[in-house]
Amino acid sequence: MALTPSTMLALGTRAPDFALPDVVSGTTVSLSTFSAKQALLVMFICRHCPYVQHIKAALARLGRDYAGKDIGIVAISANDAANYPDDAPASLAAMAKEEGFTFPFLYDESQAVAKAYTAACTPDFFLYDRTRTLVYRGQLDDSRPGNGKPVTGRDLRAALDAALAGRPAPADQKPSIGCNIKWKP
Repeated sequence: MALTPSTMLALGTRAPDFALPDVVSGTTVSLSTFSAKQALLVMFICRHCPYVQHIKAALARLGRDYAGKDIGIVAISANDAANYPDDAPASLAAMAKEEGFTFPFLYDESQAVAKAYTAACTPDFFLYDRTRTLVYRGQLDDSRPGNGKPVTGRDLRAALDAALAGRPAPADQKPSIGCNIKWKP
């Protein structure tokens, strides 16, 4: 497993457009799907990564906790499914159902969306305000597999709550750490 930090894309960057299939419903979900939402969280995750495995229950809980709020949440997997079959759409759909994800889980087969977002690792989080301007990019919290710290979602939840309240996201933003995205050869 290659330990990779997020790229920490410049705050103020506009959200790139996307239109990808949801692995559960088969419907196409796009940036405009969330146009009425006050904020949008885009998460790059996958199934096989131990870092995602470590926080998957927290992601499901986050989805449930924010489901009734004015925020869109979407997960995207861009890993090369040919070389990492656990990250193929059918396996991702099974994960979404097993974990009870309440948000769409999309598959970026071409990897173009991951590249447009400068996603580097799984998990990688990008939070946008109403104008789809980047206000937070960073870690869920400081828990990592094996470090003994509890998975709380503290950092990301603070940013989500600030966005919903119309306040600036916390200034102290630490990179997410995880497995590198498995790019196609």
